[in-house]
Amino acid sequence: MPIFMIILVALVQGVTEFLPISSSGHLVLIPVLTDQPYQGRTIDVAAHVGTFFAVLFFLRADITRIIIGILSFGKHNPNDARFGLMLMAATIPVIGAGFYVNYANWNWLTMIETLAWSNLLFAMLLWGADRYGVALKNMDDVRFSSAIFIGLTQICALIPGASRSGVTMTAARMLGFDRITAARFSLLLSLPTIAGAGILKTHDLIKDGDLALGSDAALVALLSGLMAFLAMRAMMAWLARANFNIFVYYRLILGAVLLWAIQNHMIA
Repeated sequence: MPIFMIILVALVQGVTEFLPISSSGHLVLIPVLTDQPYQGRTIDVAAHVGTFFAVLFFLRADITRIIIGILSFGKHNPNDARFGLMLMAATIPVIGAGFYVNYANWNWLTMIETLAWSNLLFAMLLWGADRYGVALKNMDDVRFSSAIFIGLTQICALIPGASRSGVTMTAARMLGFDRITAARFSLLLSLPTIAGAGILKTHDLIKDGDLALGSDAALVALLSGLMAFLAMRAMMAWLARANFNIFVYYRLILGAVLLWAIQNHMIA
C-alpha cells in the first residue's frame, strides 16, 4: 500500500471518527477521489483499533471509574456502575442492526448519492437540535431512557454520511443536554460500538483467511490513534466556547459539492 494512502486513510479515520461529520462517509470517498483501490479490511480494522485506544486514553478517568463501579457490583461508585450499564444497554440496538446490515450486502449503502443526501439531511437535524435545544442537563442527568434513545439513533449511522457521532450528539441536544455532555456521552458510547464493529470485521478476516497485520496496518493504527486524540481535544475545546455550526456548514458544503459532481458526471 503506498505510503501516501496509509497517511491519508489514517488521517481521515482519525480526524473524522469522533467529529460529527461521518468517518465511514469520508472513507468511502477515498478510493473515488484518489483513483486508488479500496484499502482493504485489514487496514479498516487497524484504523478502528487506533481510534479505539485513542478514546480509551482520552476518557481514561471516566472509564476507570465506570470499570471500578461495575467490578464492585455497585458497592463503590454506584452511579458509575449504573452509567456503565446504560452504555452497554444503549449499544445493543446498533450492534444487532450492524450484524444484519453487514451480511445483507445492501449496495445503496456505498452509493455516493446516498452519502451526499444524508450529509445534507443530518447536518440540518444537528443544526436544528443545537439551535433550538436547551442546554440544561449534564452527565449527572443521563437516565436509562435518554441513554436508550441516544443509542437507538446510532442505527441511522449505518447509512454513510449520517455520522454516528453526529446522530448521537443531535439526539443528546434534542433531549436538552449541553454540548460538552453531548460530545462526552457520544465518545463514551463509541467504545462498545467501535469494539463491536472491530470484532465483526476481524471475525470476517479470520474466516476468509485474510488477516495479515504487517507494518502498513501498524502504522495506520498508530497514526489513526494520534489523529483521533488530537481531534477529540480540538472538538472539546471548540464546543466549550462555540456551537456545532462549523460542522453543519462543512457537511452542507460537502453534500452540495458531491451532488454537483454527480450531476456533472464527475463521480458516480
